[in-house]
Amino acid sequence: MLRSVEQRHATGSREDDPRVTELRSAVARLRRQLAAHPAEFPDRIIAEDELAALDAHAAGGNPEIPRLRRSLLLIAGAIGSVSALSRGLGEVRGAVDLFGPSPRG
Repeated sequence: MLRSVEQRHATGSREDDPRVTELRSAVARLRRQLAAHPAEFPDRIIAEDELAALDAHAAGGNPEIPRLRRSLLLIAGAIGSVSALSRGLGEVRGAVDLFGPSPRG
């Protein structure tokens, strides 16, 4: 028996979640940009490690919003001063925001 689109969407797996797809794509793009960036900077390893963790977290199921935000904060802190990576960082932030608005406090 075929399911309707609505049923698939409501009970779909993480592979069906466009937010996860967008987040993983944005992370992959920023990882490539970071790998291609010629300059070394003190927190590069932190950024690389946290991008890998963010991708693994997204791939593992329903990502926890606080964990996504923590990763984003660590990545931003690690590469925030590298202007060549600001666009990629903005894309990752936009993808994280798809999971819920940033808490205002």
